[in-house]
Amino acid sequence: MSFGNNESSSTLGGSEDSIVCWEEKDPENPYNWSSGKKSGIRLITMMLIINSTMGSALPSNAIPFIAAEWGITSQQQEVLPISVYLIGYVMGPILWAPLSEQYGRRNLTIGTFITFTLFTLACALAPSWPAFLIFRLFSGVFASAPIAIVTGIYADIYGDPRTRGRSMGMFLAATLFGPLFAPIVSGYCAPTIGWRWVFWIGLIYAGATIVPLLFLPETYGPVLLLRRAKRMRKQDPSARVVAPHELEEKSLKELATVVLTRPIRMIIFEPIVNTSCAYLALCYAIFYMTFEAYPIIFQGLYKLSPGECGLLYLTIGAGCLLSLPVFFIYDNILRNAYEHDAPWTRKEEYRRLPLACIGGPMFAISLFWLGWTSRQDVHFVVPMLAGIPFGFGFMCIFQALLNYLTDAYEIFAASANAAASCSRSLLATVLPLATTPMFARLGISGGCSLLGGLSMLMCAIPFVFLWQGEKIRANSKFCLVLRQRKEEMASRIEQQRRRTIRLESAAGVRVKAGGVGGLSSSGGSTTQGPTAEGRMEDV
Repeated sequence: MSFGNNESSSTLGGSEDSIVCWEEKDPENPYNWSSGKKSGIRLITMMLIINSTMGSALPSNAIPFIAAEWGITSQQQEVLPISVYLIGYVMGPILWAPLSEQYGRRNLTIGTFITFTLFTLACALAPSWPAFLIFRLFSGVFASAPIAIVTGIYADIYGDPRTRGRSMGMFLAATLFGPLFAPIVSGYCAPTIGWRWVFWIGLIYAGATIVPLLFLPETYGPVLLLRRAKRMRKQDPSARVVAPHELEEKSLKELATVVLTRPIRMIIFEPIVNTSCAYLALCYAIFYMTFEAYPIIFQGLYKLSPGECGLLYLTIGAGCLLSLPVFFIYDNILRNAYEHDAPWTRKEEYRRLPLACIGGPMFAISLFWLGWTSRQDVHFVVPMLAGIPFGFGFMCIFQALLNYLTDAYEIFAASANAAASCSRSLLATVLPLATTPMFARLGISGGCSLLGGLSMLMCAIPFVFLWQGEKIRANSKFCLVLRQRKEEMASRIEQQRRRTIRLESAAGVRVKAGGVGGLSSSGGSTTQGPTAEGRMEDV
């Protein structure tokens, strides 16, 4: 784990200060935690993700019953229960991701999830249509926190890109299964026991998630090193020891202008981020358009019930599951190629992007399949099966690009993924509003063909990254800062090693690797603090 200084202080980071860093095989370093502990964290985060994403589509098949209770007849208003939730997905990550990179993951995750649970309760008790929409908006704002933070948690605990990539695959499966199960719940509950029970069921699951969530440990390395530095100073008040995070402390002005704006700056100035976001946003928006399109096709054309229509989303889930073995097979091929030092493995882009090169065309083909076979003279099973390549392609695209963003931006992964989350949620808020008018004007085949054509154009993005991605990263400001931080920390650790050797030689005894100036009992490795010279530009 690498950290660097963005600013110096007269009291922190002076020439006599020592900086706490991780020792080799340090048990407090999240990279070195046991596989059981990491699996527990992964399970908790997947429960959070399913809560968050299931909430987005929870009212999908209940909207006619919700609208009937409050006399809503406008088709545009009937889309709002899902759209306003996704507006929250746009607003939230811009706040939650950079805050988690400043103050840590645990407390922010717990606080936002409990608030999300309370707003889910409010939706179940909503007294009016405006109140219901307000509650849905705030549910989305706080539900977006896991989407923004969990990728950062995986970057915290998995130093090996291969293991991290596999965990990201499971994370992405959870993001897909939440919205796929939601129409089944609402499709069967709303007509039988009432639409409010849709949210009571969501509340029950959220409540069951809070208990294990309380056991989620802090995973963010800079915050853990900060705690270690404070512990060392408490043990020895005269100790001049600081954590890297203290050298980067931000004022409120800097917090607003540097930290909170980081996702926005990344999406504007980072080509890898903005092009990935454009592709992910289109795929995500099309996915949410299916919650409007499937009822038009399968209830309107084939006369299926809401519950039966909800079950058809399971074909998308089947495609999602089929992508996982493909992901693991490619992962094994990549590992074997690394072991044999195959030349193509030296390009970082080949670690992730080939999956998007496979999934992109399949995603586009599935849309043409759905549109061209949705006719009364064709059995509904034929267009239903288009969900399999749809889910397969969707998962491959997301696995490839989100893993690529995480690998490329490391400690800024949460902000990069927040930028992706905001952009895709923004488009997913807007495009579903056009679904019904688009199908009315272009027909089912024309509407699906339009979306398929746009998806086919976007297929070029991962191929361009394979071709020019290394050059793009070389010119990236954020990637440059990451390289500088790694080099700077490596230099400090080497200085500390030499200093330890000199102390051993002078004292004639072996000094613990982490001990400097009587601080070895704390169990923390330290390195000499930087001066004001060579200040690194804030990102």
